[in-house]
Amino acid sequence: MAVKKYKLPEEDSVAMVNMLREGVEFTYLNSISDRINFTLEDWSSYLHLSERTIQRYKKEKKPFDTIYSEKIVQIDLLYKRGVEVFGNEDNFHTWMATKSIPLGNIKPKELLDTTYGINLVADELGRVEHGIFA
Repeated sequence: MAVKKYKLPEEDSVAMVNMLREGVEFTYLNSISDRINFTLEDWSSYLHLSERTIQRYKKEKKPFDTIYSEKIVQIDLLYKRGVEVFGNEDNFHTWMATKSIPLGNIKPKELLDTTYGINLVADELGRVEHGIFA
């Protein structure tokens, strides 16, 4: 089954809102997982859903609810931005798995379970990009 192509917010914000309302498919989540090395257990933690519930979305070919779709896309966009800032996936993955003093001595990856945490990581990426270290 082909992964549905989604427009990024920079291209069409209204299309992004509509896509989130419709819900992203499990195939989209799976393609992100392959790229950023997330397990089902990781997604379960970030989405506050049991692994069994996530598997049910896959089995029933049902799109994720808006609240989960939004977080999936936010994490996807964060990782794409992080790779841009760090120049390659390995450097960004290392940064995400390393405790960050500006983020309260927490690994950035550990903050992805809330929208506020995702935004904190995105803000810190902006500071890294501009050479501002706290």
